[in-house]
Amino acid sequence: MSAQTRYSHSSPIGSAGGIADLAPYAIDTFLNEEDSGVLKFGVGVVSGSKPGINIALPEQDSDIGTFEGVTSNNRTTEYDLEGNLHIRKGASVGVMRYGRVYVRVADGCEPEYGEAVYLIVKGEEAGYFTTEEVKEVTGEAPSQTTTICSKAIKARFLGGLDPSAKIALIELFNQAQS
Repeated sequence: MSAQTRYSHSSPIGSAGGIADLAPYAIDTFLNEEDSGVLKFGVGVVSGSKPGINIALPEQDSDIGTFEGVTSNNRTTEYDLEGNLHIRKGASVGVMRYGRVYVRVADGCEPEYGEAVYLIVKGEEAGYFTTEEVKEVTGEAPSQTTTICSKAIKARFLGGLDPSAKIALIELFNQAQS
């Protein structure tokens, strides 16, 4: 009798927005202010137009003090007929305020244990996380403009990148963001 001993793929370590373990955590429910299909699980969100009620993806001018947490995939999950996940506008979404959660990371980011966590606030990856401050420089000297594209949050990476799922584990600290 023979047995397969090699596989061409590996199982991901978790899923974006998944709770990592039984360590203490808090999840609050908010309403999605983004259009249907824009918001994803495992991204950082800020207060929406009604603080304490709505959430939205961060924008360039978002104050890091309005950071609410990470969208968690532990409530209900809704798929369309093609098997794609869409969080509808106005739908209730769980947001982890503190605890350990799998998050989406920016392309090219290779986090390691203990590294600082930055929330991307500009571009297609707004709401994703990285390990360093990201800046965008436009124009030529001496009139160059530097735009900050990521902001530090009170968290740390707890491991490396899962390349198959493009997620990593972070620990959100139970502290107010400033």
